[in-house]
Amino acid sequence: MNNLGRSIVRDRQLLIIFIPCLVFYLLFRYGPLYGLIIAFKDYSVFKGIIESPWVGFDNFIKFFNAIEFWQLFRNTFLLGFLTLVFSFPVPILLALLLNEVRISWFKKGVQTASYLPTFLSVVIISSMIIDFLSPTNGIINRLLVMLGFESKYFLIDPNWFRPIYILSEIWTNAGYESIVYLAAIAGISPTLYEAAKVDGASRFKMIFNVTLPSILPTVLIMLILKTGNMITIGYEKVLLLYNTMTYEVADVFSTFVYRKGLLANDYSYGAAVGLFEAFVAMALLLISNYASKRMGGSGLW
Repeated sequence: MNNLGRSIVRDRQLLIIFIPCLVFYLLFRYGPLYGLIIAFKDYSVFKGIIESPWVGFDNFIKFFNAIEFWQLFRNTFLLGFLTLVFSFPVPILLALLLNEVRISWFKKGVQTASYLPTFLSVVIISSMIIDFLSPTNGIINRLLVMLGFESKYFLIDPNWFRPIYILSEIWTNAGYESIVYLAAIAGISPTLYEAAKVDGASRFKMIFNVTLPSILPTVLIMLILKTGNMITIGYEKVLLLYNTMTYEVADVFSTFVYRKGLLANDYSYGAAVGLFEAFVAMALLLISNYASKRMGGSGLW
């Protein structure tokens, strides 16, 4: 029996467990790639994917020449970039702070409270945001009135859409994402802290000289992944929070695909926009991975 056969026999239980994951990715990740060819066709549901006529890059040219293109590109890039800049450091900071907490019940309570929003659906999160910011009985406006300010219509003010979206993303994901960094911190050898303590380092200096350098590879990997996903903003939360008053800053690629592809039944055009978005995301992933390796850090490959 060759090495491959021995490895399969040895790891047969792990391979059996892996089968559902493999089937999931084949069916729901790689299988739908076949449908991307409608971006290059004038797709008709009556003719089907194969029989629909080819139009080449006409759908892409139509999108690049559309008056909405630069607005969509600007909104998507800014919303993704600002979310990355302001939300990425928060899980790291939360993990560092939790690692310093020595009161077990308090640490577990904070972790549980920070994880909860992740398990709520986007609809519930968006409904809570709308209720919190209600101009009549929202808790935020009630506090403003108590402090002597006038109530404000936050959700119809274009200047407030991006801050609201970014803060909601931090609130929703910071606790769950901190798990990765807590796991990386748990893998740091205690001897490094003991050596730093012998040298007279304070807890604050240990964070900067031991903890952060030790988890830096994990931070870089997460940054690369986040950069790759920066422009792929889900349409659900934006769709639930935006309105005609905030279109100019809130309309992104994904919401445009939803309106054109599903509501207007222009499937080929919507697929072309979605494929362009995926291409930009892939380019950002490759660039960030290359930059990380060039600067002497870790990369995905």
